[in-house]
Order: sequence, then structure tokens, then C-alpha cells
Amino acid sequence: MSIEIRNLSKQFGTFSALRDVSLEVKSGELLALLGPSGSGKTTLLRVIAGLEAVDTGQVLFQGEDATDQHVRERQVGFVFQHYALFRNMTIFENVAFGLRVRPKRFRPSPAEIRQRVHELLKLVQLDWLADRYPHQLSGGQRQRIALARALAVEPKVLLLDEPFGALDAKVRKELRSWLRRLHDEMHITSVFVTHDQEEALEVADRVVVMNEGRIEQIGTPGEVYEHPASPFVYTFLGKVNLFHGRLHRGRAWIEGIEIDAPKHTEAEELLAVAYVRPHDIHVDKVDNGLNGERAIAAHVSHILPVGPIVCLGVVVLNDSKDKELIEVEISRERFRELQLTRGDQVFIKPSRFDLFPVQVH
Repeated sequence: MSIEIRNLSKQFGTFSALRDVSLEVKSGELLALLGPSGSGKTTLLRVIAGLEAVDTGQVLFQGEDATDQHVRERQVGFVFQHYALFRNMTIFENVAFGLRVRPKRFRPSPAEIRQRVHELLKLVQLDWLADRYPHQLSGGQRQRIALARALAVEPKVLLLDEPFGALDAKVRKELRSWLRRLHDEMHITSVFVTHDQEEALEVADRVVVMNEGRIEQIGTPGEVYEHPASPFVYTFLGKVNLFHGRLHRGRAWIEGIEIDAPKHTEAEELLAVAYVRPHDIHVDKVDNGLNGERAIAAHVSHILPVGPIVCLGVVVLNDSKDKELIEVEISRERFRELQLTRGDQVFIKPSRFDLFPVQVH
């Protein structure tokens, strides 16, 4: 089932939670709503579910207007961050609950309910826990049961609000992979909210980055990470270094080095900031730069090996003699080649960057 959001706006008093938001979720897609607290992602999810009314705009399911439909009519399954399982019911009865409370004419027979629940428990790989109670399960197991309960009523859309937020890092990572495999098997249209960039990039087909009630960018995980549409997306998705300089007709001068800026051929003497990922900085011990161009002199301030990479902190003196700390990531092999120690002078140069003009008000 496809979902279309048209020009949605939502106010809570003087606070604008959603500002003219438009979005299309493709049928069978797993879409992530990603953003910081207060960006509007949970409000948007609740609007899709029918748990929140809108001030203006429309919600369409499969092309049909569902804006004024009650939550029961929308046929959505909702998974909350804190499970919301019934503590006095067994795991079997928790999953069966949505089927048992259906109006009599739509309610499956006891035998059909039993078969459906066992199928779902097997699907989430917890059929051996049917007779236990929620307090006897781990956090990861409880979240799987919450998902099974949401799927029991055969929803056309699955909505998940920070589904792994209450779990520790290791369990969260395991469940992310599990959810991705489960979705590939079921192909149910799914939207999940998260503030965890790694989670969104690892699990989703597409990512919607939100900020202050608006959509900053929509794209595949690779697109939003490799080609951020704005400074906000750049800084929100992973580590980034900022190099200050200026632009003029397709050329940029950043930290004293001159760089081609073909996207900005019309720019007339603008201040600019180059956004550079730590792994996109070339490091050397001699001033040969990259591609024959001059590099930026710096000193190594700290060295931190992390798995297959080594994180370096290098200090650069800018034009005003202030110290700027730049984060650099290199492979262990490159680190061994350079034989770096704290205090060493190095020369750095961005091998890939994005320039954004600075808006002066």
C-alpha cells in the first residue's frame, strides 16, 4: 500500500511541528524518518497512523483520502519504543489480542487465531516462548513480540516509533539486521522513526531527513550520506570537518589553498564553508599535497585506533592564529606507513568535499 502526504502542517500552540510537508512512500518500501528531537518525525508518524489530526493537508492511502479516517479504519500496525505489552497476559495472548477484540463478524475462529499466532511467533523466531510472560523476556525479545502483535491483525502499513531506542547497542544492531531481513520477506509498507543515523542508513530503502518540521532531503542511504543537500544534513549524518574560505566564479580558496568549485561558476566573491568527512582527508608527512597542489600544514594532537581505522586529531593554525582541530580517519596500513606520533607535523588536503556559500544577513 502506498502512502502520500500532501502539504501537511500541524501546530501545537505556538510550536510548528510540521510545516507544509509532502512525501510519498512507495508500496512495499521501508522508509526511515530521521532527525533530531523536535524535528517533527514522530508527529508525522502519528498523523499517518491517525493518532494525530492535522491542521492542513492530506493523507492518502493507495490514492484514497484517509485524512479524516479513524485509526481503526486505516489498517495500520503500530510498534512503540517501550513495547506496550500486557504484563498479565502470556506472549501467546499478547499476540492474539488484536484478533480476539475484533467485532464478532470479523473475528477469526479460535483455531484460526491459534494458527495465526503460532505462525507469527515462528516468523519472529520466538515460538518457544508462547507460554511465558513479558517480564520473563529480554528487551530484544519483547520488541519482537510487539512487532508480532502489530502484524497479527494483517495491517496494510506498519509504523514503528523508535522501535529499538530502549535497547542496548549490541541488541539494537542485531534487531536492525533482523528487521531488514523480515521486511525483505514480507514486503509490507513500513515507516519507522529514529534519531540514530546508523540505524536509518543500515535498514531503510530510503531516508527522509527532517529538521524543524520540514523535510531537508529524501534519498537512498547512499544518496543522503554521499550527497547531502544542505549543511544540516551534512552535520547530522556522521562526522564532518568545516573549512572556511571564499568562492569566486568557480574557484574556492580554503585555508590558503585554491580548489576548483565547478558547481559555483556564477558565485561572485562569497564566503563559503567546505564540508569534509574525516575519511576524505589525505594525510602526508611531506608538503607535496594532492595532485601536485599545496596542502595545509598541521600537527598531530591525538591518535586513537578504532578497529580497522585510526582516528587522528590534527591542529591547524588559521589566518587569525586560532587553533582548529580537524578529525581525520586513515587505515591502519596507512598509519603504519606514515609512522605517526603525537606532535608530528603533517600536511592535509581534502580529497572530496562539498562547498556551501555562507548566507550573510
